[in-house]
Amino acid sequence: MNTLLATDLVTRLTDYDTTALLAVNGLRADVMDTFMWCVSGKFEWIPLYAALIYVLFRNFHWKMVLAMLVAVGLVFALTDAFTSQILRPAVARLRPSNLDNPVSAMVHVVNDYRGGSYGFPSAHSSNTWGLSFLMFWLLRNRWLTLFLAFWATLQCYSRLYLGVHYPGDLLAGMLVGFVSATVVYFVFRRITKYENPPEIRHFYVPIAVGTFTLIVFLVYSIFP
Repeated sequence: MNTLLATDLVTRLTDYDTTALLAVNGLRADVMDTFMWCVSGKFEWIPLYAALIYVLFRNFHWKMVLAMLVAVGLVFALTDAFTSQILRPAVARLRPSNLDNPVSAMVHVVNDYRGGSYGFPSAHSSNTWGLSFLMFWLLRNRWLTLFLAFWATLQCYSRLYLGVHYPGDLLAGMLVGFVSATVVYFVFRRITKYENPPEIRHFYVPIAVGTFTLIVFLVYSIFP
């Protein structure tokens, strides 16, 4: 009986996941195709990463900044290990865009991009939320926290729009990012005796750079 209930629950959750995906993925336009493609990119966000590093150097000694960058690298290593190396092969959940998935016939893809075979959990989600959560812990700045939360959410939305992840993939990735960032932060704090500064200077720089990047994406999408 318990097995039947568990199976029924998994089926219902899968149905909800698919319905939510198709609802987001179906809201498409040519301009949004280009915009979301840019948002989902990795190298396109290098200016934002550089701006975050700038803020670190403006507020901390260079040795502490190097330790923070090592912490960022450890977060990425953990999120990648859990998503790509451990959970994806174990769960083996096909991406919605995968041609072997019956749902793929209803999924809109952009630039014929379908990703790899499996998508649970999302590496995009775990990486962006992992970085965001670590910055939340390290900097404790309200406005920068809100912007990074918006940025990570937009990244997740772009993966739904492109049809390469289910919402459940993204939520699981967010959880992996949170756990990885939290563990790394507390180990980092214990080793370095780090104390959060009372005020973060130049916190507006990543916000301005990230906003400008999105404006560039939008202009490029409208006037390719």
